[in-house]
Amino acid sequence: MERFSIVTGDITQSDAEAIVNAANTSLLGGRGVDGAIHKAAGPKLLAECLTLNGCETGQAKITGGYRLRARYVLHTPGPVWQGGSMGEPALLASCYRSCLTLAAERGIRTVDFPSISTGIYGYPLPQAAVVALKAIMDFLEAHDLPERVRMVCHTEETARIYRQTWNLWYAEDKSSKL
Repeated sequence: MERFSIVTGDITQSDAEAIVNAANTSLLGGRGVDGAIHKAAGPKLLAECLTLNGCETGQAKITGGYRLRARYVLHTPGPVWQGGSMGEPALLASCYRSCLTLAAERGIRTVDFPSISTGIYGYPLPQAAVVALKAIMDFLEAHDLPERVRMVCHTEETARIYRQTWNLWYAEDKSSKL
């Protein structure tokens, strides 16, 4: 699909109109992607997040991007992996859908995602990739916005797993494999 791609890089350097922050429910910064985005955006991001009163797991809230190249940050707390039987797949899918819905409502044309919940929250990467790609592809199939979505993977290994998942479930022929 021309509107979706998988890349390796640093999401804090993204040129997308909006980047997604794999946040905690307080939205006040943390480790991993969350900490990196807060550090790169600067103290005004934290100040705005203080006004949002947190965010429920699976939902999304939007702030400015401040010192980031991205104009906006879509914050979404992902689920902590507890073995898969505590609603984690539905909550993870909701993270992606909530961000995409918010972006579409705001007229945001380009969105970059990290691999939500696969760091310190322990969600197994192969399972997370299936959930993430299904949520993204289903949304893009039904909506005109965003016009471009990228999965920005921090490591080539993560990108490899996302590409394998894409190729297994979405590549229609050899020419559409990633």
